[in-house]
Amino acid sequence: MISLSTFRVDVTPPIGSPLCGGWIAPVAGVTDPLYALGVVLLGDDAPVVLCALDWCEIRNEDHALWRERLGKAVGTGAERVAVQTVHQHNAPLTDLAAQRLVREQGMADLMDAGWAEGVVERVAEAAQKGLKEAQPVTHAGMGQARVAQVASNRRVLGPDGKVNGVRWSACQDAALRAAPEGLIDPMLRTISFWNGKQKLAALHTYATHPMSTYGDGLVNSDFAGQARERRTGEDGGALHLYFTGCAGDVTAGKYNDGAPENRAALAERLHAGMVASERQAERFPVDRLDWRVAPVTLPPREDLNEAALMKALANISDSEAKRKGAALYLAYLRRMGTPIPFTALHLGGKACLLHLPGEPLIEYQLYAQEQRPGGFVAVAGYGDCGTGYIPLAKHYAEGGYEPTAASVSPEAEEIMKRAIQGLVRA
Repeated sequence: MISLSTFRVDVTPPIGSPLCGGWIAPVAGVTDPLYALGVVLLGDDAPVVLCALDWCEIRNEDHALWRERLGKAVGTGAERVAVQTVHQHNAPLTDLAAQRLVREQGMADLMDAGWAEGVVERVAEAAQKGLKEAQPVTHAGMGQARVAQVASNRRVLGPDGKVNGVRWSACQDAALRAAPEGLIDPMLRTISFWNGKQKLAALHTYATHPMSTYGDGLVNSDFAGQARERRTGEDGGALHLYFTGCAGDVTAGKYNDGAPENRAALAERLHAGMVASERQAERFPVDRLDWRVAPVTLPPREDLNEAALMKALANISDSEAKRKGAALYLAYLRRMGTPIPFTALHLGGKACLLHLPGEPLIEYQLYAQEQRPGGFVAVAGYGDCGTGYIPLAKHYAEGGYEPTAASVSPEAEEIMKRAIQGLVRA
């Protein structure tokens, strides 16, 4: 028998806190709050925790801290906890190891460490308290629907097969916006949990960067959070979570020139996809959980080495943004002895929710779905984001932004695909 409890905690940063690792303006105000949302699934084995946060990223030992604290709070191991960020940019980015490196160099913080640790404790406490109100799960649901005019691939290729344009989340280049959508996954997928006719929770997944605009210091959950909150408010008490899929190279740039009204328009289209996905859902009995874990190490880029990164970190003539970037790379390089747990939840032999780290490019999501032809595979990216972008091997030759910003080497593709196979296949 399965039961489910939920938690919902405000995780909005205070005025003055760094956003997006300190690369953009700090918190000047709040347009709408940020939340940590989660479900705890209880069955014959140890509990499973699924958590989605309206933050930019959680990296390395900080991500391990979240999994450890949430697991301890509900009586399970860290390997049975999946924590993903939605990846809005007017939101915190946390990496305790990189923060220490930044402070050693006398730079401005990339995170509000004391406040962030307090957030972990509050979310863990809420998850523990929620156990008292756990309800039986009799059925699960799975549905999908096409979302129109939101996602587009930002890697615009030229006739030579090389990237000749980047379509950012807000793109004001008319020629780039006129280019085809490119490779995306147009489907929004939803897994829901039911006690008889009562919906307890719905988990939505869709692959796009979830920003319309950012960098103004006004904290907000952007169009993905707004669509989710609208769906929550109209659904009679069921908790709705939103997970960003393999969106490393996917943005709303084709359909967004940065005009303020576009945020509401994108939220409306995403909300319509959520409603349609639930309306088309197939419900099925479920009485057990299958939780799979694969510890994975993704090798760093060959040009990332300790000496060069320490030199870049200490270069006071360079910008703080570049020096903080070196700190983030160095934090990942130094955690090579600690694998990242890739995880997957299987329900009733029908639905699978796969959790991946970092910013995987869209091909990994499509590959995961190919592993179960005719099956239902929803994918959540943005777990441990120490990896940064995770391109395919061919992308390094094609150029563009993602391969140059990635922490991992081209060899990561084979390792990723092997892990995905083991986690997804029936």
